[in-house]
Amino acid sequence: MISPDDEVVILLHDGVCGTQGKTGLTLLRYSEANIVAVIDRATAGGSLPELTGIPRSVPIVASIEESLTYKPNVLVIGIALLGGILPEDWYQDIRQAIMAGLSIVNGLHTPLNRDPALQALLKPGQWIWDVRQEPLGLSVGTGQARALSCLRILTVGTDMSVGKMSTSLELHRASLQRGLRSHFLASGQTGMMIAGSGIPLDAIRVDFAAGAVEQLVMKAGSDRDILHIEGQGSLLHPSSTATLPLLRGSQPTHLILVHRAGQTHIRNAPHVHIPPLPEVVRLYEAVAAAAGAFASTRVAAIALNTAHLSDQEAQQAIERVQHETNLPCTDPVRLGAKLLLDAVLT
Repeated sequence: MISPDDEVVILLHDGVCGTQGKTGLTLLRYSEANIVAVIDRATAGGSLPELTGIPRSVPIVASIEESLTYKPNVLVIGIALLGGILPEDWYQDIRQAIMAGLSIVNGLHTPLNRDPALQALLKPGQWIWDVRQEPLGLSVGTGQARALSCLRILTVGTDMSVGKMSTSLELHRASLQRGLRSHFLASGQTGMMIAGSGIPLDAIRVDFAAGAVEQLVMKAGSDRDILHIEGQGSLLHPSSTATLPLLRGSQPTHLILVHRAGQTHIRNAPHVHIPPLPEVVRLYEAVAAAAGAFASTRVAAIALNTAHLSDQEAQQAIERVQHETNLPCTDPVRLGAKLLLDAVLT
């Protein structure tokens, strides 16, 4: 786990302005860790706030060697690569970081803690945290989360990587500001790095996935007013298996549908089209209720990702979605999550 005393550098080659820098960019936006540098050969020397819109003045350097100027003691792998496989040139970066005395936070599927060559380089006090490890003591789901009295807000999406985690974090922030006893429940590697706890759902065997979510929710829900459960995947995505266990394990009282403005098909499967949003709303509500086997759950609002649009374009897109769905809609990263929280609480 990353502690407040750690000096963190993020390995983010081609991710500052690319499409796969979700982990590192989200850490930069939400983590309270002391991030001292970002490593990206493509944007080295650039301004992070200007390139990303994230209001955090962290220098961008080109290499591990350059990052050592800032005296880091932890390296976080900040790219969420398709399939989670570690490229060979990144392996050399990690090897160099360990030789320089840094510990490693690894959110990829490729385990590093079992690599004998890397283990041999570790000095006393150094460690490797492979975040995507199945927890011990799991059992199958039972649906018991429905007995909790707290609100349970699950973010669901029209695709992967559209902003479900960011929406949950913004809702958690808004809930705390409202004076609610709120808790963010991480279900993926980046959320776990931010929260310091949670489950890596995509590393858990499918038979135990709903049970893992249920355990997480039951542990957190007894003394909270509201839980914000980080969504994963999408019911529309042909390779996604994570959304259904989240629905069954958390037994949500409300859903927030997250969509990237203007997106018409699954990003990595262009032959799969995204239906009109009212149909997606009906799909999620129907699957959540399972023909009455579980409690009726409504999509309370739409969180619209407008990061690629100008302010004027974003406002127009929000108004179109509100008109199309007859639901409250906003971009919680750009404009805050107050509107979404109001939709849940009313």
